[in-house]
Amino acid sequence: MGETNSRSNSHKHWRFGTNSQQSIQLRSRSSSRSSSPEESPPKSLMENLMGLLRVRIKRGVNLAVRDVRSSDPYVVIKMGKQKLKTRVIKRDVNPEWNEDLTLSIVDPNTSVSLTIFDHDTFSKDDKMGDAEFEISTFIEALKMNVTGLSNGTVVKRIQPSRDNYLADESRITYINGKLVQDMILRLRNVECGELEIQLNWIDLPGSKGL
Repeated sequence: MGETNSRSNSHKHWRFGTNSQQSIQLRSRSSSRSSSPEESPPKSLMENLMGLLRVRIKRGVNLAVRDVRSSDPYVVIKMGKQKLKTRVIKRDVNPEWNEDLTLSIVDPNTSVSLTIFDHDTFSKDDKMGDAEFEISTFIEALKMNVTGLSNGTVVKRIQPSRDNYLADESRITYINGKLVQDMILRLRNVECGELEIQLNWIDLPGSKGL
């Protein structure tokens, strides 16, 4: 059983360019501890951790064609040293992921970057655009500790500008007793495409909190 898990983890990290079998095994052990952000982090990290940001990758709209007639897109998000990705959706330039990726938040002023790739079996994956977003406005709204609002109440609106990647107005809304932020991001470095996401906050017991 242990041999099977080792092979599975090694295969997972070989795709990210690990250079030796020894480093594959070391990284796979490290990744297995950190791949689930909702598990209790080490005490030293907990002292600086504010909580968890759950990024729901909802769907792509009119993404670029990178194969003959379509693309096989997936999304990679990065924040500091954290890197997560969605599953690949085959032959679809309007994919619906509805997939949650969870980031540990230490510094709310650190931006989150997203890149969409077209998965290729026999060659390097092609980029299909990228974008960035800030979470500081969402964190500020969370710190207001609003309660008892009517479901669907809009707490804050953020307009598209040259300083952000918003393709339309972003809203922070009170839903089922919690605040969420919806965004439609305009992709850059590509001929077309948008990405719809939603931000949710998770308080983590033992962290310093907001």
